[in-house]
Parts: sequence; C-alpha cells; structure tokens
Amino acid sequence: MFGGVLLLLAALASAAILRDPRRFGFWREMPLAQRMVSLWGEPEVRRPVRKARRTVVAGPTAQRLSQPMLARIDLDLIYVDRNSTAYTRFKSWVDSALAGSIGYGFEATDAAMMYQLTGSGPYCDLAVRLVEQQVSAAEAAIAAGRNPEVAGDSYLEVGPMISDLAQTLDSCASRIPLQQQQRWSAYAEQTIWNVWNYANARWGNRAAPWTGWSVDNPGNNYHYSFLTATAYWALTNGRHPTWINFLNSQKWPPLADYYAHLPGGGSREGTGYGTAQMRLFTLYRIWRDATGVDYGNANSHLTDTISYWTHATVPTLDRFAPFGDQSRNSIPELYDYHRRLMLEARAVTNKPEARAIASWWLNNISVRQMTSGFNFRHDLLPAGTGGTPPANLTYSATGTGHLFSRTGWDREAMWVAFTAGPYVESHAHQDQGAFTLFSRDWMAVTSNIWSSSGIEQDTTMHNLVRFERSGSVVPQREGTTSSMVVTRGTAGAFVADANLTPAYGSGSPITSWRRRLDFSNRALTVTDTFQLTTGTTAIHQTHVPTLPTISGLTATTARMRMRVLSPAGATLSAVSMGGGHYRIEVRGGTTGYTVQYSEP
Repeated sequence: MFGGVLLLLAALASAAILRDPRRFGFWREMPLAQRMVSLWGEPEVRRPVRKARRTVVAGPTAQRLSQPMLARIDLDLIYVDRNSTAYTRFKSWVDSALAGSIGYGFEATDAAMMYQLTGSGPYCDLAVRLVEQQVSAAEAAIAAGRNPEVAGDSYLEVGPMISDLAQTLDSCASRIPLQQQQRWSAYAEQTIWNVWNYANARWGNRAAPWTGWSVDNPGNNYHYSFLTATAYWALTNGRHPTWINFLNSQKWPPLADYYAHLPGGGSREGTGYGTAQMRLFTLYRIWRDATGVDYGNANSHLTDTISYWTHATVPTLDRFAPFGDQSRNSIPELYDYHRRLMLEARAVTNKPEARAIASWWLNNISVRQMTSGFNFRHDLLPAGTGGTPPANLTYSATGTGHLFSRTGWDREAMWVAFTAGPYVESHAHQDQGAFTLFSRDWMAVTSNIWSSSGIEQDTTMHNLVRFERSGSVVPQREGTTSSMVVTRGTAGAFVADANLTPAYGSGSPITSWRRRLDFSNRALTVTDTFQLTTGTTAIHQTHVPTLPTISGLTATTARMRMRVLSPAGATLSAVSMGGGHYRIEVRGGTTGYTVQYSEP
C-alpha cells in the first residue's frame, strides 16, 4: 500500500515537471522534502489571495480598473530553498525593514517577494507603503511643474522603479484599494509611454521631451532598464495587448537579432557596464516564466556569457579583465553584480555543460555569497554544487573582440586578455590593440584601474602603441571595427594577428597598424608593424603597478620583465601616472616594435 502511494507521488511529480519542463533544472537540485513542498505546498502557510479583475485601457496616460488586478507576472519561486542560508539572510533583511530598520537599497520587491514566499500580509503592507511613497512623490513633483525622480538621468532607473510598482501591484492587489491602484497605474502608464515616445513625453499638462538615449540600442544598459519597466508593467497589466504587442513586434525581435550577432557573449560596453546584463537575464527569466517564450535561449549569447565571464576572471578568481569604463569601482574586483549575472545566466541556460561551468565559477570566486543586503534576494537562485571549469584555456569572444587565455585553471596560472573588435559604445575605451597580463597579480594593466573615476578612456591609459602628431595624441574613433585572427596552440598558447588600422578612422595619419601576440610558456611577445605619415611618431607603452628598474632595453618590476627585442636603438623611460603607478615608454621605432614580457 505504502509503495503504491510512493509510486503515485512520483507519477504526479513527473507530470508536474512535464507540464513545465523548464523547472527540471531547479527541481533536480532540491532536497526531497522541498520537492514535495513545491508540489503540495505548506498547509499551515496562508497564500496570497488573488481576485478576478477586468481592465480597460484608454489612451497612453490612463488605466481604468473596475476591480483589483489579478497577479500576472507569475514569478516562479519553485527554486527557493527555505532551509538555506541565503533564504535566512534574505528573510532577516526583509524582517529588519518590516521592524522599521530599512537598509540601504531596500526595495518594495524584496517585501513583495517575501509575501509570495510566506503569505504574511505585513510584508505586502510594507511593499505598498514604499511604492506609495514613490507615486506620491512623483505626483507632487508633477503638480509642482517638475519631472519626477523616475525621469532622472534619461530614465535610467525606470526599470527597478516601475518593476517595484508592478511586482507589488501584482502580488498585493487584494490589499490595495481600487483608487490607489488607479493612481499607480496612471503613473506607470505615463512613465512607460514617455520612455518610448521621448519627443512627445509629458508630465501632467506640461511637455517634457527628452533625448531618447538608447531606446533603439539593444546593447546599451539603459535599454535593459526600459525593457524591464515595460515588460513588468505589461505582465502586471493583465497581459493587455497594448504593451505586450509593442514588445513582441518592436522590441523583442531587434533584441534577439542583436544578440544573435554577438557570438562569444559579453558586452560591447565592456566589463564594467556589461554587468548590467544581469537585468537583461533576469528579464529573460521573468518573461519565460510568465509567457513560456524563452528569449534567453533564442540564441547563444546568454550561454556564451557564462564562458565569457569565466575566462574574463583572472586566475586568483577575485578580479576580471578591465575593459571599458569601471565607474562603480575603478579596480576591477568581483562584486555581487557579477555573481547575480552568473546566477541568472545559470538559471536560464538550457545547456547542462554551461550550468556546470557557472557552478564551478560561483563556488570558487571570492564572492561566495552576496555582500550587500539589497542583493540578498538574488542569492536565492541556486548556484549548484561542484561544477567544472571550461575545457578550453583560450576563449575568443568574436562579437566583442575580446580574447582571453591562461596556462591553466590553477591560481598560479599566467593569464592574458586582448581586444581587437568593435568600438561602438560610449562606455567602451580607446583600447583597441591593448593587452592585460596577470600572474598572481597585475603584471601589465590599464592605468584606468588606478584612476579616481574609472572612466579614463584615452589611448594614453592603455597597453598599446600611442601615436602622436604635432604634439597631440591621435585618438581612436568610436564607430570603428578592428579585427583579429586567433590560432590556438596547447596549454593556453595562441597567436593573435590583429588589424587595428580601422580604429583610427578614415583620413588618419596611421596608414596601417598591425599587432601580433604570441603567448606560450608563460611569456608574451608583442610585435607591432605600422606605417605612418610624415610627422607622426609611435610610442610603445606598458602600464605597470610600481616603479620599474630600467637597464638598457630591459625594464623590470617585482612581477614582470620586459625586454625590447627591436629596434636595437630604442630608448626606455618611466612616466609617473600618479599613486606610485607608472607607464613604461619605448621610443625610436619608425616601422615597428617587438617586446617580450615574462616573469622576472
């Protein structure tokens, strides 16, 4: 009899998985007890009550609701392990806010999510209070003839602000009076309409046009925020066809096409602003759970990004390749955002081998759990156990033009990063042809990581050949695309041949510049060949953490030996970059340089 019951339970469990096969990845990682809870629920916990609704849309600025709204975001929380440390930390974070101690960055979504997990009404009441503060402040600003906070910085934070409202309205509708729902809806509807209709944007009776920055650029971090706001609101709004159709016809197709043409993963904004893809990957998951449409696996980008970040992380697993602006922290140290990005990618990818790589990375990096309370809820996504590093030691992300290689997956390995590809985003740098070298610590790296802003973009800050004419630096031009061909060897060895001439645009005094990297046996040889117009000079530059010792054609630091192999008559000097950091300059080359880097 008991055996028959077990068979029946197993059959029901299998049927549940088959009805929703995307859940299998999380299901198989759950303890048996939690699997049963996910099927049958916890009888002593009261679940949120969801009432029927009817909606009528009238124009871009109004949403008239005749009844409280039915939850439609359909947030799938089957993966949450309530016996985990991550859950305990998240619940404590929300409970502290409930007790009156609201931590920095706390969001209404935190409270709404805890309500969904527990059914405890006070969590909803907290979420409602926080959203009401946002809406009331916006109404006051509009009445005073000002733009509300959500419009600040070209609507950059519209995603988290409107998704906060949407998640709360979706989860807690039964506890929100109808009139309050109507006010929130009018505000959200107008906000999203303003985002996409930037030239005709309005607040109240006042015209409030803005630039429309990145509304049509799927590769920009602002765009992820715009999509997040629109998608959450579209789903909350009872799946009304207005915004659903807008996304399906005008936004999802170009987004999918853009990332289908970005093989290798990552972001053309670099590794600083590229972490904003955590928002995009979250959106993929939310949209999939609500609609069944899986844009995260419509192309290889999300899955490739797992490999991208694993290879972009230095062997000590605490820092990463510093491509582009690093405005949050000039020093490229791993943080919660990188962990969230990988957790989201792991949750969405349908490739088991990619999930194993993500688990290995998540379980070995310096950030083993979220460090800031406002990120605690993202740690509820499972990291998995064990995992395996990639089989390859060399990785070429051709869509971004980024190349990584290492001598092994041990912490003592030597690692190199190089770039030659599209320079098309405002947060990218003039670093085409630049390399970074690491062995236990930085050997050669951009001086941008030691700047106060993290956004020093000029060629003077990077490990490349700097060209000067009439006393001025010749800049690289945004909107250009360099290229490289990579030949892989064994044990992380490779040869990369890069054509960097396009980086300077048409009419440049640099007639041609090619750079070849040979990496093997823990040594990197860089060979440059160039042709310049009369009056243009070329300076080979390498940025190092400490003052080098220079002797003839050799410069040495505590971690690196740099030898100039040609030209024989080259001269070396050290230029202070401030803070005890230096740039080694090699001059005298008229058609090229060959320089070798190794450990001292």
